[in-house]
Amino acid sequence: MGERGGTWLGLRRDAKPLVIAGLALGVGLGGFFDGIVFHQILQIHNMLSSYPDSSVATDLELNVMADGLFHLVTYTFTVIGLVLFSRAWRFHPVPKSGRILLGAVIMGWGVFNVVEGLVDHQLLGLHHVWPAGPGPVILWDAAFLLWGTLFIVGGYLVIRTDSAAAPGASDEAVATDGSGSE
Repeated sequence: MGERGGTWLGLRRDAKPLVIAGLALGVGLGGFFDGIVFHQILQIHNMLSSYPDSSVATDLELNVMADGLFHLVTYTFTVIGLVLFSRAWRFHPVPKSGRILLGAVIMGWGVFNVVEGLVDHQLLGLHHVWPAGPGPVILWDAAFLLWGTLFIVGGYLVIRTDSAAAPGASDEAVATDGSGSE
C-alpha cells in the first residue's frame, strides 16, 4: 500500500509526518512550560530537588545546571519539531491542517508529562511536582500524570475531529483548500 493510502493510528497515513512534527513540538513546548512555570516562576521544584542525597538536592548551582540541561533537551525537541514541520509541509503530501498540528502538539505535551512524570517523579525520584504543597506528594504527581493523559486523549480527539485526518477523507477535498472540509 502506498504512503497516501491506508491508516496510521486510526488517521490517514498521509497525516503522519504532520502528526510526528506536532508530537516533537509538543514535547518541547510541554518541557518549556514545565521548566519555566514549575522550576523558575513558581519554584516548587528543581530538576534534582528530591534526589536521595540531600547534598545534591540542596545544591542550587547543581540544580540550576540540571535545569539548564533539561531546557537544552526541550529546546532540541522544539527545533526537531520545527524542522519536521517544515519538511512535512514542503516534501510530503500532508493535509495542510492547523487542527491536526494543534492536536498533535497537545498530544506531544501530554507525552512529555506522562514520560517525565513516570521517569523523573516515580522511577528515578529526582523531583516531584509539589513536594511542599498541601496534601500528599503522590497526589500532585498523580494529577500531573492525569493531566498528561488528558492531553494525549484530548489532542487525539482534536485531530480526529478534522475531516482531513479521517481515514475516509477524499484526497481531492484535502488538496483543494487545505482545510480538509468537503
